[in-house]
Amino acid sequence: MFSSKKQPAIRSLIGEGTVIQGTLSFSGGLRIDGEVQGDVVADAGSTSILVISEKARVTGTVKAGHVIINGAVVGPIESSVLLELQPKAHIQGDVVYEALEMHQGATIEGALHPLSKGARADAVTTDDKPALKLLATGSDKN
Repeated sequence: MFSSKKQPAIRSLIGEGTVIQGTLSFSGGLRIDGEVQGDVVADAGSTSILVISEKARVTGTVKAGHVIINGAVVGPIESSVLLELQPKAHIQGDVVYEALEMHQGATIEGALHPLSKGARADAVTTDDKPALKLLATGSDKN
């Protein structure tokens, strides 16, 4: 829908019950079903896809091209292509994204920073413009 480029195959898996401590660097595709206590960073300049499943938890910075989240992330996220937040996604941290797809039920506790084409994420976060704030909303009808 957003890109006609073919996504890389997911060739690496952090299985359920596995805990990784430290920085995790990857290229291509990675699926996390376990827990990572540290940063998860795709190699710069490569096409990447990161899937954080419903069972997964990441405590640290997440940086990849295409990021799909249905679990928990505590820390900032930077997605240079597409950030997909599935219904059980729970984010505690600021989010920088090129394109955002957010399903009903997903939550973000942090600021949203749209990334303009060709801009760097650190340039966006130091901008004088206020960040977009996402507030929890209910189905209250007043």
